[in-house]
Amino acid sequence: MSRLPPLALLLDLDGVLYHGDRSLPGARDLLERLGDRPRVFLTNNPVRTPEQVADGLAVMGLPRPAPEQILTSALATARWLAHVKPGFRYFAVGAGGLDDALRKVGEPDACNADVVVVGEGPGLDYETLTRGINLILDRGARLVATNPDTTVDGVRDGRHLVLPGAGSLVAAFAAATGVTPTTVGKPEPLLYEMALKQLGCPAARCLMIGDRPDTDIAGAERLGMWTALVRTGRFAPGRSWIPGMPCPDFDVDDLASLQTALDLAFPGLLPG
Repeated sequence: MSRLPPLALLLDLDGVLYHGDRSLPGARDLLERLGDRPRVFLTNNPVRTPEQVADGLAVMGLPRPAPEQILTSALATARWLAHVKPGFRYFAVGAGGLDDALRKVGEPDACNADVVVVGEGPGLDYETLTRGINLILDRGARLVATNPDTTVDGVRDGRHLVLPGAGSLVAAFAAATGVTPTTVGKPEPLLYEMALKQLGCPAARCLMIGDRPDTDIAGAERLGMWTALVRTGRFAPGRSWIPGMPCPDFDVDDLASLQTALDLAFPGLLPG
C-alpha cells in the first residue's frame, strides 16, 4: 500500500461493537488492544447522551470510554448550529438526548424557533408535525435532521425490532413544506470533520470502522479516509455489494478477522 498508514481511528458503535444490548465477539479484545491509540466513537444515533453511551458500553462488559471520546449526531448538530447561528432558538422532535445536546448551546422555543431539529425516538405526532411545519412555512425556520437513516435497529421488551430513523421522521416535514433538510450525520461530512478535528488527525491518516456501506464507508471514503467494513451489522457476510458504493480498504466478516487484517497491513496499529 502506497498510502501512509493510519494514526487514529473512528469507530461506529451499533453493529460494530454491539448489537442491541449485547457486545459483539471480539469487541472487548479490539478495544483493549487499541491501548492509547487516539480514537473517537462515532454514531448517527441521537437518542442517548455520550455519558449514557459510555455507561451502556460498560454494562455490556466493554471498556468504558471517556464521554469526550463519543460524538453523537445530536452533539454534532448542536455544535454546528452554535457555530452557524449563535444563540439559536429551536424546536426539537425526538428523544431526550437531542434536547440535552441542543439545550447546552441553544434555547428551546416552540413558538419562535429559528430551527426545527428532527432526531429519532418518540416525539413525532400530529401536533408536533403541525407546529414544525408552521414554524418552517410562517417563520422561515431552518429544517435540520441529525442523520439520514430511514431505519435503525432497536430493542423493545427484549425483542430486536427495526425502528424508524431520523430520515423517515424528517421526511414528513420535508414533504409538507417542500424544504430539503440540512443533514449532519453520516454519510454527510460534518460529523466526520468534527471527529477529525477532535483527533487532530488528517482524514488520510484515519481509519473508519463501520458496518454500513451506505453511511460509514461512503462518507469516510469521500473524505479520503482508510475504511474497514465489518459485516457484523445489517450487511451480513456473503451479501452482494451495493451498486454505486465505494469498496472499503478492508472487508471482513467479524472483528477477529479485522484485527488479523490490520496486524498484517499495519504492524503496531493495535499494540496490545
